[in-house]
Amino acid sequence: MDKTFQPADIETRWYTTWENAGYFAPSGEGSPYSIMIPPPNVTGSLHMGHGFQEAIMDALIRYHRMTGCNTLWQVGTDHAGIATQMVVERQLEARGTNRHELGRDAFIDKVWEWKEESGGTITRQLRRLGSSLDWSRERFTMDPGMSAAVQEVFIRLYREKLIYRGQRLVNWDPALHTAVSDLEVISEEEKGHLWHFRYPLTSGDGHLTVATTRPETMLGDTAVAVHPEDERYAHLVGQTITLPLTGREIPVIADDYVDREFGTGCVKITPAHDFNDYEMGRRHDLPLINILDDDAAINEQAPEAYRGMDRFDARKQIVADLDELGLLEKVDDHTLKVPRGDRSGVVIEPYLTDQWYVDARTLAKPAIAAVENGDIQFVPKQWENTYFAWMRDIQDWCISRQLWWGHRIPAWYDEAGNVYVGNDEASVRSENNLDASVVLTQDEDVLDTWFSSALWTFSTLGWPEETKDLATFHPSSVLVTGFDIIFFWVARMIMMTLHFRDEVPFHTVYVHGLVRDAEGQKMSKSKGNVLDPIDLIDGIDLESLVQKRTAGMMQPKMAARIEKATRKQFPEGIDAYGTDALRFTYYSLASTGRDIKFDIGRIEGFRNFCNKIWNAARYVLMNCEGEDCGQDAGSDFELSLADRWIIGRLQETEAEVAKAIAQYRFDLASQAMYEFVWNEYCDWYLELSKPVLWDDEASDAAKRGTRRTLIRVLEASLRMMHPLMPFITEEIWQTVAPLAGKTGDTIMLQPYPVADESAVDNAANADIEWLKQVIVGVRTIRGEMNIPPGKALDIMLSNGDDNDKDRMTIHAPALRKLAKLESITWLENTESAPVSATALVGNLEILVPMAGLIDKDAELARLGKEIEKLGKDLSRIEGKLSNASFVDKAPAEVVAKEREKLAEQQAAMEKLREQEQRIQAI
Repeated sequence: MDKTFQPADIETRWYTTWENAGYFAPSGEGSPYSIMIPPPNVTGSLHMGHGFQEAIMDALIRYHRMTGCNTLWQVGTDHAGIATQMVVERQLEARGTNRHELGRDAFIDKVWEWKEESGGTITRQLRRLGSSLDWSRERFTMDPGMSAAVQEVFIRLYREKLIYRGQRLVNWDPALHTAVSDLEVISEEEKGHLWHFRYPLTSGDGHLTVATTRPETMLGDTAVAVHPEDERYAHLVGQTITLPLTGREIPVIADDYVDREFGTGCVKITPAHDFNDYEMGRRHDLPLINILDDDAAINEQAPEAYRGMDRFDARKQIVADLDELGLLEKVDDHTLKVPRGDRSGVVIEPYLTDQWYVDARTLAKPAIAAVENGDIQFVPKQWENTYFAWMRDIQDWCISRQLWWGHRIPAWYDEAGNVYVGNDEASVRSENNLDASVVLTQDEDVLDTWFSSALWTFSTLGWPEETKDLATFHPSSVLVTGFDIIFFWVARMIMMTLHFRDEVPFHTVYVHGLVRDAEGQKMSKSKGNVLDPIDLIDGIDLESLVQKRTAGMMQPKMAARIEKATRKQFPEGIDAYGTDALRFTYYSLASTGRDIKFDIGRIEGFRNFCNKIWNAARYVLMNCEGEDCGQDAGSDFELSLADRWIIGRLQETEAEVAKAIAQYRFDLASQAMYEFVWNEYCDWYLELSKPVLWDDEASDAAKRGTRRTLIRVLEASLRMMHPLMPFITEEIWQTVAPLAGKTGDTIMLQPYPVADESAVDNAANADIEWLKQVIVGVRTIRGEMNIPPGKALDIMLSNGDDNDKDRMTIHAPALRKLAKLESITWLENTESAPVSATALVGNLEILVPMAGLIDKDAELARLGKEIEKLGKDLSRIEGKLSNASFVDKAPAEVVAKEREKLAEQQAAMEKLREQEQRIQAI
């Protein structure tokens, strides 16, 4: 093995080896275990959320592969209708053309060209993360097999009257000219205004005042609503107002939806431009007046003076006109949630259009029952409540998109507007006895991307054909996903799979949290706090990082702010940490919480863990290669207390890890591995092995036993850690395995270690714990009294029982070696003991005589300086916290940190004072 661990040198080499050897494919033996990857966008690149999610799935797959399961991790990408079309359209714009000039077929050809040339970024990054996906089965939501499944589902649902075409409100993107899903709408607070307008009563007896944040929509008002129990307006219900600027008379209606405590208690109702108003309009049979066109400009339904104006230009003109008429009562500053398209950035409009819909309410009933009866379980369980809340209030699903890239809706129209659905025009004509004289035109729209991904678990396995893979791997074992798409994807998969397969798509839904930055802020480009997993793996210099973070920023001020923040946060760029360190960081954060705070300090710690494992392996190999390690049958070896202890602790750790993985608690699994490997194997057992291996008086059998244990525990630990840290474990295992009597080409196909309770030696555990505590006690005294670590000490033990005496005798060689002792004496009477520093192990007292060990005056002078410095820090913090202005005005988290710092400094001062008193007593 190389002297230092260099992850870049081994990761690509091993991944290429694994993939080329076909190790990721199902074995064909054992119980089936399958996971379908949530298909990333073909346009996408790996972000922290992806990295976290893929790491979880890979751990599950590698773990079950090693336990003997017939594992399949199905890989594939989503065609990402809007995102992909935008990428190619921008390329065309840069060349001075557009999709309309090319025509639909030529444009689609261009998209396929882009996909083949540039659409593989994220799959290359998945490999970089070590994801053991079966690449031989890679699917794409637009490939022929998937397209056939999508078409089959649409046609069957249409014929079952579960798909229909209708006019309803949708989220409309005026820049992209398409309906978009709620997931593609980002609503964030922005500063705006609340305009208060007077609507005159037609009777001439006054007016009603309404407030709105969107004045332009008043051109489409069809009612004013008040609460039925609002005494102020009860006498006006049934009367009309004359809508300003339009001259239309609209009724005053009563509805429980109105909040009589908000504003004036009067609400303008625009059913064609507001989702809540639309529902009220249906209840009261109000007309729908759409006053916008596809560009969100005012259309011919509005008064002529505003026709053709952009909605925001019209807003200004309408406010000015109402003000001139004396109908603008006041304007208030108002913070509101503004919905914007996540791709286009423009304000989304509720818009009345003809779209295709799925009858989601009918499909939802068995999907709700599948979770209620336990056929599908959510982990953590509380996410079931979110699922039920959405599903029990589900609305019909708009599945059409006004794009060219995607699965084109298999519907044709004749000149009379009749609709025909089928596989193609020829089959439509044949099935409906339509001759060539009937002109048919195919629907221009494509299906929502979520429609095809809703079929993902079974369409990837060959459906509608009843394939062997479908019979073997469906239902899949677990879905790993974020909470933000429980409704958009999880629920729709459950609905579609139950309807078409009469079985659930998966047995378990493991819902993970959202990866945020160290302060808990959502990662976003505009905040400049985005971390790229590949940058953390490979490292990136400062200038490249700045360029990457500010690329595409349209606003110079924002780019400058992000550059400044980046230079402050990463003055030297980002170090290369390697894949294993990043993955282990992810697992350490995989608790049941909703948010995951990613602190780069943690990945530094786990890079140190990788180095620790590497150096431990080098120590083991240096002491075991070329030596008799007691692996041969009938070999004469003797296990020491330390050997029996570490073997037992390995069994307990294996049991703990298996339990944690079964509960999807990767934080607990990684913690158990870390504590065993770092603290117990590396820090304690390797040290306990040295007195045996380096002692000329130790027997050959004892040395063989220790070498055997060193190798076998290391080899088992590598297999235990492999699902979480695939690269370093494979690299070390290749060298260690032969010494442990293991054969095989790769660790990933070795059996996962299973705990053997009979190998747990409780007596050895108790003895070694005693030894550890005594050594820690001596080391603590050294640290507190500032005694050099190389100075050999004379210690005395007292107040213990017979077990303590026996253990002192048994462990004397290890104590002398590991605690750097000159002598160990049992003291019967502590009254005659010299002035000593002390530590306790239960009732056992450890005494280290101080005479001659330290320069009393020098040590008191040093302590005095530390106490003085700490006192100044304490005074500063106490002064800050006693300042009412600071406590009242500073953010709560800042004040809390200062209080925490005060408590820590006070505890440190107390220790220094105690140490000072002990030295003064010498």
